[in-house]
Amino acid sequence: MNNFTYSYPVKVCFGDGVAKDSLKAELQKYGKNILFAYGGGAIKRVGIYDEIIAVLNECGKVVTEFSGIMSNPTYTKVQEGARLAKDNKVDFILAVGGGSVIDCCKIVSAQAKLDQDIWDFEYQQHGLPTEYIPMGAVVSAFGTGAEMNNGAVITNEVLKQKSPLWGAFYDFAVLDVGYTMTMPQKQVISGSFDTLSHCMETYFGSPRETNLSDEINEAVMRNVIKNMRATLKNPDEKFVRSELIWAAAMGENGILKLGKVTDFQCHMLEHQLGAYTDCNHGFGLAVIHPVLYRHIYKSAVSQFAKFAVNVWGVKPDGKTEDEVAIEGINALADFIKEMGLPTTFSEMGITDTDWKSIADSTIITGGCCKKLTKEELLNILIECK
Repeated sequence: MNNFTYSYPVKVCFGDGVAKDSLKAELQKYGKNILFAYGGGAIKRVGIYDEIIAVLNECGKVVTEFSGIMSNPTYTKVQEGARLAKDNKVDFILAVGGGSVIDCCKIVSAQAKLDQDIWDFEYQQHGLPTEYIPMGAVVSAFGTGAEMNNGAVITNEVLKQKSPLWGAFYDFAVLDVGYTMTMPQKQVISGSFDTLSHCMETYFGSPRETNLSDEINEAVMRNVIKNMRATLKNPDEKFVRSELIWAAAMGENGILKLGKVTDFQCHMLEHQLGAYTDCNHGFGLAVIHPVLYRHIYKSAVSQFAKFAVNVWGVKPDGKTEDEVAIEGINALADFIKEMGLPTTFSEMGITDTDWKSIADSTIITGGCCKKLTKEELLNILIECK
């Protein structure tokens, strides 16, 4: 394993029915002016909004609402939130929702304390913010693990770039199983595949010799696969849901990444697809992963073979390492079909877009086992059509 220093700032409140008591305990630590951030109104339809407003009122908070945060949150929306935070002298941000809401608020928290444009600050001046408005997250839609890290994926509409920005860590994250039970099944499967993708993107980074982080990762991947199958059979089973929620957090709480340089080339390519098409993130990952892996596996054939044996149960006897690796990739592709996830862009309704511009604007990651060219990325996109 590579050298590392590990410290983790996010307090996790996990369980069924923990939201109210956890929020009451945590909110007393912060000032009275609260920015209450959420998405398109789903939390109102299922009663979560009313419960949280009641807690905020009981705690004597003054609430400013920041609503309408969309999937694939835009840079314009970030700036709107930052203005609200500044104008209302916000002491604390409470983000309630899924990864989009949670990501957006990380950058709102930083931008509200920064006197210059945060996109330019991070991408042109290569700086990182150091002051933030403190935050808490209540997860009502899981999969991204966004509540566990300080990275956010934001779409800059002007630049047509969906890229990472770095903001604040959450002080606490409430993972209330009951709050996620109203998620549509399609969203549960899409989010859970995003979790599996995070695990794979970490696993195929370097080093690729057997190490503790990878062995823990293999267990998490097996758990996600098992519970994705289980939730298809019984969507209302809370134990299964709780396993998937914690797996999502494990994928992004740093444990699996200790001593690793991660890959995330698939994510970078899908992000740019999303910048041009506003597509479902988990769906895009499901289409790209098997195609991408068939392009790169020979550069890390031993790791792909371990993945096949230890995650998918491929029997290696009498087979070459190459054959075992391919069988693992095929097992992944078969699982994607089994889950009802799309296997081509056309199944997602994407029949034509500027494929070359997507490829040309995709970030090339350092941890990928093969350093891909823009032409190879274009070929992968075309194969996914």
